Amino acid sequence: MYSVIVSRTFQKQFQKLSSAMKKRVRKGLAELGEDPLTPRSNPDIKILEGTEPIKRRLRIGDYRIIYLVEKHSIKVIEIFPRGRGY
Repeated sequence: MYSVIVSRTFQKQFQKLSSAMKKRVRKGLAELGEDPLTPRSNPDIKILEGTEPIKRRLRIGDYRIIYLVEKHSIKVIEIFPRGRGY
């Protein structure tokens, strides 16, 4: 089990989401805490190419969550709508 740590940037972006999306994001982060490394379709996790240290992307609907995995913790960097890009 990994502990999930969120950045201030993520917190600010998270507060702007609808209550339904907040619920989906919380559920996605809880699932992420179980296994954040294995790419899979549900939750949709992919490695972002060309990032150092290696960052991963979690897709929840039309939103993307960017995070890092360090030892036994997950550092959630930000959440943004799909169209914005990386």
